Amino acid sequence: MKNNTLPTFKDSQDAQNNPMLGIALKVGSVCAFTGMAVCIKLAGQFPPGQLVFFRSFCAVLPIIAYLMATGQFAGVFKTNQLGSHIMRGAVGVLAMGLGFYGLTRIPLPDAIALSYARPLVIVALGAIILGETVGRYRWGAVLVGLLGVMIISWPKLELLRGEGGFGNQQALGAMATIGHALIASFAYILVRKLIKSERTPTIVLYFSLTASLFGLATLPFGWDMPQGWQWVALIASGFLGGLGQILVTQSYRYAETGTLAPFEYTSVVLSLVLGIWLFNETPTSTTLVGSAIVVGAGIFIIYREHKLGLKRAAIKKASPGQGL
Repeated sequence: MKNNTLPTFKDSQDAQNNPMLGIALKVGSVCAFTGMAVCIKLAGQFPPGQLVFFRSFCAVLPIIAYLMATGQFAGVFKTNQLGSHIMRGAVGVLAMGLGFYGLTRIPLPDAIALSYARPLVIVALGAIILGETVGRYRWGAVLVGLLGVMIISWPKLELLRGEGGFGNQQALGAMATIGHALIASFAYILVRKLIKSERTPTIVLYFSLTASLFGLATLPFGWDMPQGWQWVALIASGFLGGLGQILVTQSYRYAETGTLAPFEYTSVVLSLVLGIWLFNETPTSTTLVGSAIVVGAGIFIIYREHKLGLKRAAIKKASPGQGL
């Protein structure tokens, strides 16, 4: 029997029209990914390729267990888009490697805050590549949000002019995290395109497998042997990453990209609390100000989406059977 307490990978048309469920899944994925980031940071400064391997390979088992528990494992490897899966894996691995590098070199609140560029870029790419409707107000909110990202990152980028130059670890970490946010946005768009023809479990499993292979390919370039609790942190990062991947991929089946992207900001409180508690990382004033601007932009996008949703519902009710 299927466990009905777990969200299932539904492929029906009805699954496309449940934004509240999509939002809930998105928030759950943010919590899982924040936990993954904490585990990566606790593990220490391992080579990015090694971190990618553990995050991806250790995610395969919980993903398979989940699919079997919900009766969705049959035919999971069947696909007509193998090349697209490999491309999504390559883009995702590049983004992941940059993100892990930055995460181990700058404070957790800063790393999470800089990653806020990702949902803003996703809104823009959703309009440009997927043809999703984004009005001038939401475009304005995206630009304001990106200004907030610059406020957060500027003090670290200024370190390039000081001692160490391009060898400064915090400056390199900031640049890597911004690069992660931009490249990860393309990965999400690839997921959004794949979801039109591929089952969600197929997308999730192929990503973990291809990312594991890409990560393993970096072994000849030198890996470090984990010690004691580092094994636990690395394995846990994979488990939480797999859970987050399931939730985020499924969320895009229930709601549009522009609707879900602002809810990435639920990691604000989590990163601040965990950064102070676990790593004694007190956020700077620029981090707080920039984060407030980005979150404000996200809240405005949510508000606009809500108003547009009410307007669409009213039109649909007044003109049944007519599309917008």
